[in-house]
Amino acid sequence: MVGALETTATFCATGWDELLELVRREIPWCTDRTVEWTLSLPSYADFDEATLRPRIAHSYEAVLAGVQLRRRPLPSDPNDSFVAAGADRSQRGVEPAEMAAAWRFGQDTLYARASRLVDRGPHRDQLLREFLELVMSWVDFALLAAAEGHRRREITEVRRLADEQAALRRVAMLVARGVSPTEIFSAVSDEVARLFDSEHTAIARFEGNEAVVVGTCADIRAPSVGWRVELDDPLLITNVYRTGQPGRRWALPFGPVAKYLPEGRPVGTVAAPIEIEGRVWGAMIVWTPEELPADAEQRLETFTELVATAIANVEARAEVQRLAEEQAALRRVATLVAREASQAQVLAAIGEECARLFGTEDIRMVQFDGDSQIVVASAGRSAYLFPIGSRQPLGGVNTATMVLQTGRPARIDNYQAVASGFLGEAGRSVGMRSTVATPILVEGRLWGAMQIGWTRESPLPSDTESRLGQFTELMATAIANVQARSDLATSRARIVLAGDAERRRVVRDLHDGAQQRLVHTVVTLKHARRALEQRSQDAPALVDEALEHAQEATDELRELAHGILPSALTLGGLDAGIRALASRMPVSVEVDVRAGRLAEMVESTAYFIVAEALTNVAKHADAQQASVRVRLKERVVHVEVRDDGIGGAQADGKGLMGLRDRVVALGGALSIESPAGDGTQLSASIPAPGTRPASTAAG
Repeated sequence: MVGALETTATFCATGWDELLELVRREIPWCTDRTVEWTLSLPSYADFDEATLRPRIAHSYEAVLAGVQLRRRPLPSDPNDSFVAAGADRSQRGVEPAEMAAAWRFGQDTLYARASRLVDRGPHRDQLLREFLELVMSWVDFALLAAAEGHRRREITEVRRLADEQAALRRVAMLVARGVSPTEIFSAVSDEVARLFDSEHTAIARFEGNEAVVVGTCADIRAPSVGWRVELDDPLLITNVYRTGQPGRRWALPFGPVAKYLPEGRPVGTVAAPIEIEGRVWGAMIVWTPEELPADAEQRLETFTELVATAIANVEARAEVQRLAEEQAALRRVATLVAREASQAQVLAAIGEECARLFGTEDIRMVQFDGDSQIVVASAGRSAYLFPIGSRQPLGGVNTATMVLQTGRPARIDNYQAVASGFLGEAGRSVGMRSTVATPILVEGRLWGAMQIGWTRESPLPSDTESRLGQFTELMATAIANVQARSDLATSRARIVLAGDAERRRVVRDLHDGAQQRLVHTVVTLKHARRALEQRSQDAPALVDEALEHAQEATDELRELAHGILPSALTLGGLDAGIRALASRMPVSVEVDVRAGRLAEMVESTAYFIVAEALTNVAKHADAQQASVRVRLKERVVHVEVRDDGIGGAQADGKGLMGLRDRVVALGGALSIESPAGDGTQLSASIPAPGTRPASTAAG
């Protein structure tokens, strides 16, 4: 009897080891089936096969390792491996019920495979029963441990979320109270340090190729507010700046920040971008002496997404305040313009408003005149060097010259090192370190520039160009209004003078010409009547002489009338009038007029534009041919006169200035392009309200 029991025990031990070995060989098969079934569960949708397979295989190995020990009772403490598995499933969003279902399916799969592997024999049922009982016990043990890991992870996650929400509420309260940006950034840094159990955190704002620290936690070793670091390739924050993605690093500290961190041991660093209105505004950085958890980037990124709203609110409040101040400044200047203050008063007011808005130590507004500038407003350190009304030469390396050359905003941050020319030397002499200039465009042309600068070590803020540019755009309207009023007064004076001169010419021509002929006619007719009364033979000759004087007076009156408004224009319209002009030209003129009868004022203005242009061609252009093109489009008459002459025509000639006054008076515009050696093109547009396009093309 004893021998039989020993034989049975020996067989069971041998069979047990053989069964375990056979089952271990089937782990890949069991894993395949379990992976396929598990991925069908909704909670496992976040997993892929490559991720899930090694985790399930590891769970099988852990269960079989416990079975091999044949321990009864099972350990009282949860196994770390199973706890970690449950925490892993929790982190990936797997529900507890579906996690249990997946483990049970794995257990059933193992049962089925083991049942097929046990050899037939007298002790088969005993061996299989014991094996299956132990498998079930260890699966239950593993499932309970995994559930504990799942629960712990859920509790930790809830606690972390609660801490983050509490931190957010504290920051939101500060924002609601309207505290300064500096206080907000410091509070955010402290909250992140508390959440990550770190002594070193910072918020950095990206400015050009630099990161500027705007907030740190309270620890004295942290980088101070205002500290700047250049965005070099090795730095983690540089990668965040370039990619807009979070990142981490575990290494010995290096670079400019190393002096603030513990020496001689690795440091965990994680950085996440702070995005505001779709742009990477800056980054949150955390340094810890311990290795960072796997979800550190996600946690930090989630928190920065929350606090980005607070930062955006702070910036928005500052932006609203800035816009309000700019609008107030604009209203003050607009009031001066409305009161028709002088241009000097308006420009001086603009300079004062910009100095107040930007808080700079030096400000200057200049008007460009050829290769020099004329100071129209000046305040600050260099005002004594640039008094209002003074003229300075442009050239060298300075922001005013750069604006003149490019028509774009310009900046020099290392002014003491690179500035040159008269303006550069003057700026260096008063200690300028950073200057910005923006163009002032009046009616589409480069009128001048607004320049600001200061002597501080740090450069002007990176948004200075855009802010100053927006302000100068607003102020350009004021300058244009002042200039337009001045131009209008000058134009009116020219029109009055031209009208007076024309009247004097007509009076002179009448007096010297037709009037004298008519006087001679009257005198001759009186002599003829006396001769008839005396029956003198001179009477017919005197009548003939009177007729001759009358005819000459008529001809002179007709010529005089032509100088005012030609009969071809009056009777035949613009096409006939221009063709009559072209017929008297010494060069070939191609005429293409596609406009019907127009209002008298529009028609005469278009005619005189062509007449003046063709007169200039004949007198000055040295051209071989010219062309006249007139179109009526959308109730606007477009006149274009071209020639192939030597070019170089002056837009401020007396004749063209008079024409421009007439065109502007009708609400139109006149321009001239005349590059040297490439001919001249004169273009004009004249509104023709109430006019319909001609039904047929003339010419």
